[in-house]
Amino acid sequence: MNDTRQRLIRCFRAVFPSLAESEIPQATASTVESWDSVASVTLLATIEEEFGIEMAPEDMPDLISFEKMLSYLHAKGS
Repeated sequence: MNDTRQRLIRCFRAVFPSLAESEIPQATASTVESWDSVASVTLLATIEEEFGIEMAPEDMPDLISFEKMLSYLHAKGS
């Protein structure tokens, strides 16, 4: 579980390098200024590559925060 969290933090750091690691767990699409539609697609692609999963298109609109993504990954068994 902790490994999943650390791997997800690495994904966020790759897409949002200006975020401090301590800010990432609270990150949401509405609180991170640089989180736009392009960043969303890049982040989701980075997560898919890191975890070796394919996200269903219908799940993607709900993945708008670090915590929601972490919960999604835990539900997927990652």
